Amino acid sequence: MKSLLFKISILSFFLCQSFISNAQEFQGEATYISKSTMDLGTWGARMSEAQKKQIQERMKNRLEKTYVLSFDKEASFFNEEDKLDAMSGATDSWGKNFAQGDSYKNVKENMLIQSQEFYGKQFLVKDKLQVINWKMGSESKQIGQYLCFKATASIPTAELTWYNFSWSDIAQEPEANADSTAVEKVVPEIPMTEVEAWYTLQVPVSHGPSEYWGLPGLILEVSAGNTTMLCSKIVMNPKTKLKIEAPDKGKEITKSEYRETVQGKMIEMRNNRGRGRG
Repeated sequence: MKSLLFKISILSFFLCQSFISNAQEFQGEATYISKSTMDLGTWGARMSEAQKKQIQERMKNRLEKTYVLSFDKEASFFNEEDKLDAMSGATDSWGKNFAQGDSYKNVKENMLIQSQEFYGKQFLVKDKLQVINWKMGSESKQIGQYLCFKATASIPTAELTWYNFSWSDIAQEPEANADSTAVEKVVPEIPMTEVEAWYTLQVPVSHGPSEYWGLPGLILEVSAGNTTMLCSKIVMNPKTKLKIEAPDKGKEITKSEYRETVQGKMIEMRNNRGRGRG
Protein backbone atom coordinates (compact mmCIF):
# COMPACT_ATOMS: atom_id res chain seq x y z
CA MET A 1 0.00 0.00 0.00
CA LYS A 2 2.82 2.39 0.93
CA SER A 3 4.65 1.53 -2.29
CA LEU A 4 1.52 2.33 -4.34
CA LEU A 5 1.06 5.62 -2.48
CA PHE A 6 4.70 6.50 -3.19
CA LYS A 7 4.31 5.80 -6.93
CA ILE A 8 1.15 7.91 -7.11
CA SER A 9 2.96 10.74 -5.32
CA ILE A 10 5.89 10.54 -7.76
CA LEU A 11 3.43 10.83 -10.67
CA SER A 12 1.87 13.86 -8.98
CA PHE A 13 5.35 15.36 -8.65
CA PHE A 14 5.95 15.23 -12.41
CA LEU A 15 2.53 16.73 -13.09
CA CYS A 16 3.31 19.57 -10.66
CA GLN A 17 6.72 20.09 -12.29
CA SER A 18 4.99 20.49 -15.64
CA PHE A 19 2.63 23.06 -14.12
CA ILE A 20 5.52 25.00 -12.59
CA SER A 21 7.42 25.03 -15.88
CA ASN A 22 4.44 26.74 -17.50
CA ALA A 23 3.88 29.19 -14.65
CA GLN A 24 5.39 32.65 -14.98
CA GLU A 25 6.03 33.05 -11.24
CA PHE A 26 6.56 30.42 -8.59
CA GLN A 27 7.91 31.35 -5.16
CA GLY A 28 7.61 30.17 -1.61
CA GLU A 29 8.84 30.87 1.90
CA ALA A 30 9.35 28.20 4.54
CA THR A 31 10.10 28.80 8.22
CA TYR A 32 12.19 26.23 10.12
CA ILE A 33 12.67 25.75 13.85
CA SER A 34 16.07 24.24 14.65
CA LYS A 35 16.68 22.50 17.98
CA SER A 36 19.97 21.01 19.15
CA THR A 37 20.90 19.03 22.23
CA MET A 38 24.12 19.59 24.16
CA ASP A 39 26.18 16.70 25.49
CA LEU A 40 27.81 17.79 28.75
CA GLY A 41 29.85 14.58 28.91
CA THR A 42 31.72 13.65 32.10
CA TRP A 43 31.57 17.29 33.18
CA GLY A 44 27.79 17.12 33.22
CA ALA A 45 27.82 13.95 35.35
CA ARG A 46 29.12 16.03 38.27
CA MET A 47 26.41 18.69 37.93
CA SER A 48 23.02 18.91 39.59
CA GLU A 49 19.83 19.01 37.51
CA ALA A 50 19.42 22.69 38.47
CA GLN A 51 22.91 23.49 37.13
CA LYS A 52 22.22 21.61 33.89
CA LYS A 53 18.97 23.51 33.42
CA GLN A 54 20.74 26.83 34.02
CA ILE A 55 23.35 26.05 31.36
CA GLN A 56 20.62 25.00 28.91
CA GLU A 57 18.90 28.36 29.46
CA ARG A 58 22.14 30.27 28.91
CA MET A 59 22.82 28.32 25.72
CA LYS A 60 19.26 28.53 24.40
CA ASN A 61 20.14 31.11 21.73
CA ARG A 62 22.64 28.68 20.22
CA LEU A 63 20.56 25.54 20.72
CA GLU A 64 17.21 26.84 19.42
CA LYS A 65 17.09 28.95 16.26
CA THR A 66 14.62 30.09 13.62
CA TYR A 67 15.49 30.14 9.93
CA VAL A 68 13.69 31.24 6.77
CA LEU A 69 14.10 29.60 3.36
CA SER A 70 12.92 31.68 0.38
CA PHE A 71 12.81 29.78 -2.88
CA ASP A 72 11.71 29.61 -6.48
CA LYS A 73 12.09 26.75 -8.95
CA GLU A 74 15.88 27.03 -9.31
CA ALA A 75 17.30 29.02 -6.39
CA SER A 76 16.90 29.47 -2.64
CA PHE A 77 18.08 31.86 0.08
CA PHE A 78 18.47 30.59 3.66
CA ASN A 79 19.13 32.83 6.65
CA GLU A 80 18.69 32.94 10.40
CA GLU A 81 16.31 35.31 12.11
CA ASP A 82 18.11 37.52 14.64
CA LYS A 83 17.04 36.84 18.20
CA LEU A 84 17.84 38.69 21.40
CA ASP A 85 19.59 36.80 24.17
CA ALA A 86 17.14 36.06 26.98
CA MET A 87 19.79 36.77 29.63
CA SER A 88 21.54 39.87 28.28
CA GLY A 89 19.08 41.30 25.73
CA ALA A 90 21.81 41.34 23.06
CA THR A 91 22.37 39.34 19.91
CA ASP A 92 24.85 36.46 20.02
CA SER A 93 27.77 38.19 18.29
CA TRP A 94 30.38 35.63 19.47
CA GLY A 95 28.33 32.69 18.21
CA LYS A 96 28.04 34.28 14.77
CA ASN A 97 31.77 33.67 14.22
CA PHE A 98 31.01 29.94 14.03
CA ALA A 99 27.44 29.92 12.69
CA GLN A 100 26.11 29.51 9.18
CA GLY A 101 25.81 32.82 7.37
CA ASP A 102 23.30 33.84 4.70
CA SER A 103 23.29 31.03 2.15
CA TYR A 104 22.26 31.09 -1.53
CA LYS A 105 21.90 27.82 -3.43
CA ASN A 106 21.18 27.43 -7.16
CA VAL A 107 20.33 23.83 -8.05
CA LYS A 108 20.35 24.47 -11.80
CA GLU A 109 23.89 25.86 -11.76
CA ASN A 110 25.13 23.61 -8.91
CA MET A 111 26.31 26.68 -7.02
CA LEU A 112 26.62 27.71 -3.37
CA ILE A 113 27.33 31.32 -2.37
CA GLN A 114 27.49 31.92 1.37
CA SER A 115 28.36 34.99 3.42
CA GLN A 116 30.57 34.29 6.45
CA GLU A 117 32.02 36.64 9.03
CA PHE A 118 34.97 35.84 11.27
CA TYR A 119 36.17 38.41 13.80
CA GLY A 120 34.91 41.34 11.78
CA LYS A 121 36.26 40.17 8.42
CA GLN A 122 33.72 39.35 5.71
CA PHE A 123 34.12 36.35 3.41
CA LEU A 124 32.11 35.32 0.36
CA VAL A 125 32.32 31.54 0.08
CA LYS A 126 31.70 30.24 -3.44
CA ASP A 127 31.64 26.52 -4.13
CA LYS A 128 29.63 23.67 -5.59
CA LEU A 129 26.63 22.30 -3.74
CA GLN A 130 27.24 19.54 -1.22
CA VAL A 131 27.09 16.11 -2.87
CA ILE A 132 24.38 14.04 -1.15
CA ASN A 133 23.63 10.47 -2.23
CA TRP A 134 20.08 10.14 -0.96
CA LYS A 135 18.42 6.77 -0.44
CA MET A 136 14.68 7.24 -0.91
CA GLY A 137 12.18 4.88 0.65
CA SER A 138 8.40 4.53 0.66
CA GLU A 139 7.94 5.30 4.38
CA SER A 140 5.67 8.30 4.83
CA LYS A 141 4.26 10.61 7.51
CA GLN A 142 2.24 13.79 7.72
CA ILE A 143 3.87 17.13 8.60
CA GLY A 144 1.11 19.70 8.90
CA GLN A 145 -0.96 19.48 5.72
CA TYR A 146 1.86 17.90 3.72
CA LEU A 147 2.41 14.20 3.03
CA CYS A 148 6.14 13.55 3.39
CA PHE A 149 8.45 10.70 2.40
CA LYS A 150 11.63 9.58 4.11
CA ALA A 151 15.14 9.75 2.65
CA THR A 152 18.48 8.99 4.30
CA ALA A 153 22.11 9.73 3.54
CA SER A 154 25.57 9.42 5.07
CA ILE A 155 27.64 12.61 4.72
CA PRO A 156 31.19 13.44 5.94
CA THR A 157 30.70 15.45 9.13
CA ALA A 158 33.31 18.03 8.12
CA GLU A 159 31.34 18.77 4.94
CA LEU A 160 28.23 19.64 6.96
CA THR A 161 30.06 21.80 9.52
CA TRP A 162 32.72 23.51 7.38
CA TYR A 163 31.81 26.92 8.88
CA ASN A 164 31.79 25.74 12.51
CA PHE A 165 34.97 25.39 14.57
CA SER A 166 36.10 24.52 18.08
CA TRP A 167 39.50 24.47 19.74
CA SER A 168 39.44 20.66 19.58
CA ASP A 169 39.56 20.96 15.76
CA ILE A 170 42.99 22.55 15.99
CA ALA A 171 45.49 19.72 15.82
CA GLN A 172 48.48 19.80 18.13
CA GLU A 173 51.86 19.77 16.40
CA PRO A 174 53.48 16.33 16.79
CA GLU A 175 56.61 16.14 18.92
CA ALA A 176 59.80 15.11 17.17
CA ASN A 177 61.12 11.67 18.06
CA ALA A 178 64.88 11.42 17.67
CA ASP A 179 64.83 7.61 17.91
CA SER A 180 62.38 7.23 15.03
CA THR A 181 63.87 6.71 11.60
CA ALA A 182 60.53 6.33 9.87
CA VAL A 183 57.00 7.19 10.78
CA GLU A 184 54.20 5.02 9.50
CA LYS A 185 51.47 7.11 7.95
CA VAL A 186 48.02 6.25 9.22
CA VAL A 187 45.07 7.36 7.14
CA PRO A 188 42.50 8.74 9.59
CA GLU A 189 38.96 7.45 9.41
CA ILE A 190 36.54 10.03 8.02
CA PRO A 191 33.78 10.80 10.56
CA MET A 192 30.34 10.49 8.96
CA THR A 193 26.97 11.91 9.96
CA GLU A 194 23.78 9.95 9.36
CA VAL A 195 21.05 12.21 7.97
CA GLU A 196 17.32 11.57 7.94
CA ALA A 197 15.13 13.85 5.83
CA TRP A 198 11.40 14.11 5.13
CA TYR A 199 10.35 15.79 1.89
CA THR A 200 7.02 16.56 0.27
CA LEU A 201 6.15 16.16 -3.39
CA GLN A 202 3.37 18.72 -2.89
CA VAL A 203 6.05 21.42 -3.15
CA PRO A 204 8.05 20.08 -6.14
CA VAL A 205 11.36 21.89 -5.72
CA SER A 206 14.75 20.37 -4.85
CA HIS A 207 15.46 22.77 -1.99
CA GLY A 208 15.93 22.35 1.72
CA PRO A 209 17.40 24.07 4.79
CA SER A 210 21.12 24.54 5.42
CA GLU A 211 23.31 22.28 3.23
CA TYR A 212 20.46 19.96 2.28
CA TRP A 213 18.95 19.70 -1.22
CA GLY A 214 18.55 17.28 -4.11
CA LEU A 215 15.28 15.49 -3.35
CA PRO A 216 12.21 15.61 -5.64
CA GLY A 217 10.35 17.86 -3.21
CA LEU A 218 10.91 20.47 -0.52
CA ILE A 219 12.59 19.07 2.61
CA LEU A 220 10.35 19.84 5.60
CA GLU A 221 12.30 18.03 8.30
CA VAL A 222 15.92 16.95 8.63
CA SER A 223 17.79 15.36 11.51
CA ALA A 224 21.58 15.13 11.60
CA GLY A 225 23.75 14.51 14.64
CA ASN A 226 22.29 16.38 17.61
CA THR A 227 20.19 18.81 15.52
CA THR A 228 16.69 18.61 14.05
CA MET A 229 15.17 21.23 11.73
CA LEU A 230 11.40 21.20 11.32
CA CYS A 231 9.35 23.37 8.99
CA SER A 232 6.64 25.18 10.96
CA LYS A 233 5.08 27.25 8.15
CA ILE A 234 5.01 27.48 4.35
CA VAL A 235 3.68 30.42 2.35
CA MET A 236 3.33 29.74 -1.36
CA ASN A 237 3.40 32.63 -3.85
CA PRO A 238 3.27 35.44 -1.27
CA LYS A 239 1.66 38.72 -2.32
CA THR A 240 4.97 40.57 -2.04
CA LYS A 241 7.55 39.21 -4.46
CA LEU A 242 10.53 37.65 -2.70
CA LYS A 243 14.11 38.71 -3.43
CA ILE A 244 16.13 35.55 -3.90
CA GLU A 245 19.57 36.97 -4.50
CA ALA A 246 23.07 35.79 -3.68
CA PRO A 247 25.16 37.76 -1.16
CA ASP A 248 27.91 39.73 -2.91
CA LYS A 249 30.15 41.27 -0.23
CA GLY A 250 33.39 39.87 1.12
CA LYS A 251 36.62 38.21 0.05
CA GLU A 252 35.87 35.40 -2.42
CA ILE A 253 37.05 32.04 -1.16
CA THR A 254 36.15 28.32 -1.39
CA LYS A 255 34.91 26.20 1.51
CA SER A 256 38.27 24.46 1.99
CA GLU A 257 40.14 27.78 1.79
CA TYR A 258 37.78 29.33 4.36
CA ARG A 259 38.36 26.44 6.75
CA GLU A 260 42.15 26.73 6.36
CA THR A 261 41.99 30.51 6.91
CA VAL A 262 39.94 30.27 10.12
CA GLN A 263 41.96 27.37 11.53
CA GLY A 264 45.16 29.28 10.81
CA LYS A 265 43.80 32.30 12.69
CA MET A 266 42.77 30.14 15.63
CA ILE A 267 46.23 28.55 15.80
CA GLU A 268 47.74 32.05 15.79
CA MET A 269 45.42 33.09 18.64
CA ARG A 270 46.31 29.96 20.63
CA ASN A 271 50.05 30.52 20.17
CA ASN A 272 49.81 34.19 21.13
CA ARG A 273 47.89 33.24 24.25
CA GLY A 274 50.57 30.69 25.11
CA ARG A 275 53.38 33.26 24.73
CA GLY A 276 51.44 35.71 26.89
CA ARG A 277 51.50 33.22 29.76
CA GLY A 278 55.21 32.58 29.40
